[in-house]
Amino acid sequence: MNRKQLRKIFSDTYYTRLSGTPEELKTAEYLAECCRAYGAKAWLEPFDVDMADIESASLTADGVSIPCKGYRLSGCGSVTAPFAYLPSLDPASLAQVRGKIVMIDGYLGIFAYKDIAEAGAAGFITYDGNVHYKDSDIDQRTLRPYVSNGVKTLGVNINAKDAAKLVRQAPAEVTISIQQKEYVSQSHNVVAEIPGCSDEWIVFTAHYDTTSLSLGPWDNMSGCVGLLGIMEALSKEAPLRYGLRFIFCGSEESGLLGSKEYAAKHESELEKVALNINLDMIGCTMGKFIAVVSAEEKLVDFIKYYCSIEGWGIQARLGVYSSDSTPFADKGVPALSFARIATPNQATIHNRYDTMAVMSMEQMQKDIEFLAGFSMTMANAVKCPVGREMPEKIKTELDEYLGRKRKE
Repeated sequence: MNRKQLRKIFSDTYYTRLSGTPEELKTAEYLAECCRAYGAKAWLEPFDVDMADIESASLTADGVSIPCKGYRLSGCGSVTAPFAYLPSLDPASLAQVRGKIVMIDGYLGIFAYKDIAEAGAAGFITYDGNVHYKDSDIDQRTLRPYVSNGVKTLGVNINAKDAAKLVRQAPAEVTISIQQKEYVSQSHNVVAEIPGCSDEWIVFTAHYDTTSLSLGPWDNMSGCVGLLGIMEALSKEAPLRYGLRFIFCGSEESGLLGSKEYAAKHESELEKVALNINLDMIGCTMGKFIAVVSAEEKLVDFIKYYCSIEGWGIQARLGVYSSDSTPFADKGVPALSFARIATPNQATIHNRYDTMAVMSMEQMQKDIEFLAGFSMTMANAVKCPVGREMPEKIKTELDEYLGRKRKE
């Protein structure tokens, strides 16, 4: 894939692609056409996603308005209560939140939400952005159904600068008001196949949706372009010993919904999947290349040996990656994620700064060439050598990541 072709794909998909929106569907159809151009059979698999349109949302502190965005799927209404900032969710802190609107640091995960809800919080506030950035952007967040588990509490998201002001202000009380329309929409997985000489498959994944503030070339159109590059390279050698299945996952940013849907819907077929290779963020100008392996530790060693032979710098480790490899690993499929990760002062995600300015077409070509070579080695193996026994360490991390077990 030459640089002109790379730039065209990035240019054609240079817009926000939120879960369940027409823009996400437009991208899915575009990617399917790209796959067909390389001779692959491609189709869309729809699945339902919970959605909401915020009609109005407000936050006031002692009567002073603070810019905010209401959490989608957090319900409707208004609540006024004392304010409490919780930098820690330890038992002593949680014992003091009943009847209060609480502000926490970071994302509202399953156990964080469970803790504040069970402690009797009247509402919640989160924040994002950076106090050192000039912008005052606020991400549009969702109280995900698997997080709320049917227990809805009104919540808003604000900018980091306003969060700091709020803590300094120490208001006596705050008010959250939200009106929203909730409904069910559809997201899509794009599936493409190039059959092999056996009935077993190597499955490649990458997500194509974005968050609300991002145009998403790095996170994660780069991964999708990487899959297309692998498809182009390996289709020229087809049929290989293993079939090649490419899944462009929808709604990853909403909690890996596309890959979870695929793994659940096709669970009976996963015994024939020898390996899942996931791409999530490659091709940035600066940054280290990593591999996170959710499989037997021998695969970590193999990747290191392979990279040594190829003269390719990498940091490989055993673990669970926050991406579409995780639902496959959870079903017992050996899985790994490749990524090129920059430092935050070079490139960041989930905000307005994920733009083409952080990308390098030269690096994209190099990353694709490496990934195609590695994929060829696995897909044309007489027998893919990766065992299906999942280490206990990975099983524990999967339980923790997927909210089945609290991290110790």
